Amino acid sequence: MPTENLLETFVREGGRARRAALVTAAHDSIRKGSKSFAAASRLFDRTTRERVWLLYAWCRACDDIADEQDHGHPAAPILLGTRLDPESRLATIRTLTELAMAGEETGSSAFDALGQLMRETPVTRAMVEDVLAGFALDAADWRPRSEADMLRYCYHVAGAVGVMMAAVMGVPAEDEDTLDRACDLGIAFQLGNIVRDVWEDDANGRCYLPVEWLVEADIPPGEVTKPHYRCALVPQVARACVMAQDYEASARVGAARLAFRQRWAVLSAANIYGGIAREVKRLGAHAWDHRVTIGKAHKLAFVARAFMAARGPAPVADKPAMSRRELSALARARR
Repeated sequence: MPTENLLETFVREGGRARRAALVTAAHDSIRKGSKSFAAASRLFDRTTRERVWLLYAWCRACDDIADEQDHGHPAAPILLGTRLDPESRLATIRTLTELAMAGEETGSSAFDALGQLMRETPVTRAMVEDVLAGFALDAADWRPRSEADMLRYCYHVAGAVGVMMAAVMGVPAEDEDTLDRACDLGIAFQLGNIVRDVWEDDANGRCYLPVEWLVEADIPPGEVTKPHYRCALVPQVARACVMAQDYEASARVGAARLAFRQRWAVLSAANIYGGIAREVKRLGAHAWDHRVTIGKAHKLAFVARAFMAARGPAPVADKPAMSRRELSALARARR
């Protein structure tokens, strides 16, 4: 065999081995960080499933660096005087991500996973930058004043990830409407997280409900979880829950354009994670007595419903007034 062919074979086999190692590390990450997401990912075909794991690994690593955690859980104690400030942690995320996007090895399998993903899929630098902008908002201890601000935050921390997920599933960059709908699903999920975690966020000095909403309800800053304001809080939370349902309905239209197994997986996620906002709305003033979760039996039922929906006709729903392109323009205007 000519030397050139031997070299090509060596490089090709090395690339396959490297990818296999990254996929294995990413699978370990998703199993450790999210059992629900790991289980849902198995509904995808093998290639999509592995790419979803690669995307998850990068997102998880960024989250962990930003929050000084290990797969969403408290990390090992940090020596006094060695803790990085939020801006330094953001700089670490940006540096490693830039190396990955440039095709360089980063020393981190999670960031190398992003580089591998960008070689295989239509994920673009702009998509990645939109996700990084969400970490920048958190590093700046940013809080939403208006409804548009809240949606902008949801766009960066979750909607932009939904766009990357669509690219992972093969949606081309020119299919603007389907990317908008994928973004809408991420926004719906994040709105669900916001309403579920009102108490937890308040304990950490955060509130992601718009200040203007709280002013309308006569809830003073920092008083959102005080017992005597709970009745005033419930309608504002219900308002966010309705928004989440509207974004979810829009996303289901986009899901109908995917291949069957991709459609089934996305609709399963919509049922499961969308169930958080629906349950918070149903519980009303009791939504924060205990953290809202979706039990295993309900998850299985949601997956079964998604299977039937994936086999049925495409739904019809308008896009929300503020979707990906509107929110992206707003974000760029305010940078």
